[in-house]
Amino acid sequence: GDIAEQDAVARAGGQMISPGGSYPQKIRAGVAATTEGLLFLGADDLRFETGWLTAAQAAITAGAHVVGVNDCILRRRRRVHATHFLMTREYAHRPCADGKPGPLSDAYKHNFCDDELIATATHRGVYAHAARARVRHLHPMVRTAPDDATYRQGRAGFDEDRVTFIGRAPLWT
Repeated sequence: GDIAEQDAVARAGGQMISPGGSYPQKIRAGVAATTEGLLFLGADDLRFETGWLTAAQAAITAGAHVVGVNDCILRRRRRVHATHFLMTREYAHRPCADGKPGPLSDAYKHNFCDDELIATATHRGVYAHAARARVRHLHPMVRTAPDDATYRQGRAGFDEDRVTFIGRAPLWT
């Protein structure tokens, strides 16, 4: 429903898909819509800092298939946690820990699918966190964006998704 954003995509000559559904379903639709060798899993609330892609690609060159980029949100409990990722197409087609289509599990509405992606890719030995790949997350929780219905909807299933994540932990441990 963000008309200004849709207009900007059209002016730039970009392709926009609007599949609906959960965040994992939207990401899967995006993966299916391209044939590129590297994919960026992210949202429209990001500001990319100079050099982020070079820093993330360095981790891919070093052998990682999933690279967590630094979203510049300070977290006390998960200091190097990532919510956005550069990923190889090869990995994007690997199944989730439960064997179902990836790269993100449909077990989640929105939250904790990134935690499971990190845990699974780490267990498989193909994850790297690229601290110098800085992608600033413009988010109400850190006062870099106003709160609105989109963010409220994303938070609505937080507790349910957390319980799901805790229950699925044996899949990748």
